Amino acid sequence: MTNIKYDYLFYLILSFLVVILVYVSNTLSISYKEALNVFENSSVLSYITNSSIYIFGQNDIALRLPFIIFYTLSILLMYELTNNYFKYKKDQFLSILIFMILPGVLSASLLVNSAIIVLFFTLLYIYLYERNKAHPHWLLFLLVFIDNSFAIFFLALFFYSLKEKDKKTIYISLFLFSLSMYIYGFETDGKPKGYFLDTFAIYATIFSPLVFIYFIYTIYRAGIKNKRNFVWYITTTALLVSLLFSFRQRVYIEDFAPYVVISIPFMLKMFYHSYRIRLSIFRKKHYIGAIIVLSMLVINCVLTVVNKPLYLFLPNEKKHFAYKYHFAKEIAAELKKYRIKKVNVYDERLQLRLKYYGIEKSNDYYLLKRKYDNYKNVISISYYNKELIQLYLYEKK
Repeated sequence: MTNIKYDYLFYLILSFLVVILVYVSNTLSISYKEALNVFENSSVLSYITNSSIYIFGQNDIALRLPFIIFYTLSILLMYELTNNYFKYKKDQFLSILIFMILPGVLSASLLVNSAIIVLFFTLLYIYLYERNKAHPHWLLFLLVFIDNSFAIFFLALFFYSLKEKDKKTIYISLFLFSLSMYIYGFETDGKPKGYFLDTFAIYATIFSPLVFIYFIYTIYRAGIKNKRNFVWYITTTALLVSLLFSFRQRVYIEDFAPYVVISIPFMLKMFYHSYRIRLSIFRKKHYIGAIIVLSMLVINCVLTVVNKPLYLFLPNEKKHFAYKYHFAKEIAAELKKYRIKKVNVYDERLQLRLKYYGIEKSNDYYLLKRKYDNYKNVISISYYNKELIQLYLYEKK
């Protein structure tokens, strides 16, 4: 296949994925944390989300559209970054395909959180640095006000600058790291408790288990072979800091994941090298491993898109990975069937979620989980005949 055909295929797959993501965004309900960003929080994330809602209306597509856009831009940036990174075009195509359907990247494009925004600006910085062969220091001063997790990026940049003996960048990165820590700080309260294994498990989920194992091998191998480039410093710093913190407390993995997933091309290049230096008869295990990894990623991609049937196989519906993004929209629709737009809900978290769908708080009606003799109606939400939640509607006497 010619290079131009690989380009066409890439844009075709990306377009298809964007359409699918827009469709999936309309099947999800707003979660409690997302509702907080819409109604209560004041941050860059909140401004971006509310701007989209203001322009496109208060609906689920508008809620998630900015993050689908950031996902698309991140993929395009990664494609540009890897244009001259691989010897063969097919290597670049496979690398970007894996990056596109990586569980952590795909899910970040559908959720109202800063991970996909951080990923985009990190890739933008690397792209400008690679293109101009100089650090875009002006962008660094912008990053410090976008999200607290850029403190990790500044720390990585500090270590990389020490290696490169770039005094200007050393001072700037150290200053911005200190400024970021002063503005945002980090959580150290509470009883110390180890979450090391939990953090490992979450990383395995973000990458898929086999990819994460190979990722650990890759950064270790590159470290001892002195093949430490800018991306290696970003990725390794984020991983080590998150694991170090996890010995004492639960870490917010979305603060670290964007810096770790950018290592995919780095990993793939090492894999291709390891694969091609071997004779054909010794490549079998590499080939089988690649097929298994790609199959797992495709399955994960499908389950991200078509996730509701999973309730049929779970004894406890709350164990579903998307449970907190379901049923609120359906509850609001059921209430509106009874011409009810104001209700007092038993759960303040659900109350805030329903507010996004036009259900305000009032004491004229009550929505409770407990059943009493004077209930007015039953509101039951089920997916594929699997009941997720059952509530009882009461009218104030």
